[in-house]
Amino acid sequence: MRATLTDLVAFVTVARESSFTRAAKKLGVSQSAVSHTIRGLETRLGMRLLTRTTRSVSTMEAGDRLLQSVGPHFEEIEAGLAAVTALGDKPAGTLRITTSLHPAETILWPALVKFLPRYPDVKVEISVDTALTDIAAQRFDAGVRLGEQVAQGMIAVPIGPDLRMAAVAAPSYLAKRAAPSTPRDLTEHNFINMRVPTYGGLYAWEFEKNRRELKVRVDGQLTFNDARQAVEAALAGFGIAYVFEDQVTSYLKAGRLKRVLEDWCPPFPGYHLYYPSRRYASPAFPLLVDALRYRPAS
Repeated sequence: MRATLTDLVAFVTVARESSFTRAAKKLGVSQSAVSHTIRGLETRLGMRLLTRTTRSVSTMEAGDRLLQSVGPHFEEIEAGLAAVTALGDKPAGTLRITTSLHPAETILWPALVKFLPRYPDVKVEISVDTALTDIAAQRFDAGVRLGEQVAQGMIAVPIGPDLRMAAVAAPSYLAKRAAPSTPRDLTEHNFINMRVPTYGGLYAWEFEKNRRELKVRVDGQLTFNDARQAVEAALAGFGIAYVFEDQVTSYLKAGRLKRVLEDWCPPFPGYHLYYPSRRYASPAFPLLVDALRYRPAS
């Protein structure tokens, strides 16, 4: 016999809460009822999903797989219901978001230009910071980071397409040196470095080709903490810069910059909005999440 929706709701709640007592309270039923439901689910599946101690409850391997499989679907349902419920209230209040500069300019601002006029009582505070901010400790409602940077346990919603890096240099610079054909050839070149607190200092250039990954520590006369300055230095012929592809698209089309090692720069997951709980502090928050959610063109 297959698991019912009630079984799965009970399992996901217990797994998230790590407690039968808290799960029962959240579901509005008795602890014995939740225990009975989980035992029945494990019996029907023929395997243990949870391990219980006197102090806590944790998922076993089968439980981990089930939670990873069905958990996101429940989150989407909960988010949809919260967004609909919010429509019945008057969205108001202040939403605080921490982000780095690139998504603030390319994703958040274009979305807010459309969002804020619809909800005049909603205020949004954007804090631009390259460090990985603890959103709970700093009292942010959400943060924006690349998918690979989102901490475990956070709810993450994609808000942008996949990204690519681009290694670029001015034609005047490449006229003096042979263009690198592999990342190892970069040792013969000048670099325009980036200092990023997220990575603990100078950014190690990351490349990948045919599932082979290489990280290259580069050296050069110039180091910046802003990609726009690195691009300007590349345009001036000071060396090779390594930035997001969309930051140099216009210069590449105009011929003011040229790409190198393009076949070593595959796409990777883009920006995500992340936050710790579906229990929204404001009815405006699920509306903002829905406005930011990335929807690929069909």
